Amino acid sequence: MATIFIDESGPFIRCGGQSYFVVASFTVDNPRRTAKAFRTWQAAKFPKKKRFQSENKFSDSGITDNLRLRTIRFISSLDVQIHYGFFHCENISADYFFRGKVREGHVYTQIVGEILESYFPISGSEFFVICDERTLKGMRQDEFRRQLIARLLVVAQIGSKITVQQVDSATDPNIQIADWIVGALAAFLNGKHMGKEYWDALQHNIIGKPIELFKKLKEQKTQSFD
Repeated sequence: MATIFIDESGPFIRCGGQSYFVVASFTVDNPRRTAKAFRTWQAAKFPKKKRFQSENKFSDSGITDNLRLRTIRFISSLDVQIHYGFFHCENISADYFFRGKVREGHVYTQIVGEILESYFPISGSEFFVICDERTLKGMRQDEFRRQLIARLLVVAQIGSKITVQQVDSATDPNIQIADWIVGALAAFLNGKHMGKEYWDALQHNIIGKPIELFKKLKEQKTQSFD
């Protein structure tokens, strides 16, 4: 049985002030172990006011650069296996616009689907996907789940059972780990402070090549200026 945890880099509105929107996922042999380890780390290492909060996000104020980097290194030590994808906010295809606005739910579903497909072929017949609960503009949550399941059944072995759940990140330490991973990767891709250090800490946990959505459109734009 494979369990995959997935989260994204903040709000979608113009990518929240960043050039790249990032979605990251990870799987691990024993999700209970990573959940317990992250809670223990938080209780031991975080500032007193934050130690027993239900959730501490990568981007939260009150967390020093040093602690943020140490936490990323600790997550790396948990042997998480990371798959991730991204796209440049200026490269979204016209197919994903309606009346001048981005169909955010459809873009998000597309990139999540491509990342999940990158896990296949995979052993076993049970596949659990745990996503952070978020508003999907232009798409109902049940439609999001249904589309992902239909997409994965095409690449999964016959008879596979695929479950997609959306949960409140405050209730799931593993989704919080995904938040820290995607925050670190987004910092790197967007050239933010400490981004290179985060990348150095996580790069050996990354499996395969990242998925870049709308890459062909970017290449076409580049060629048009040559």
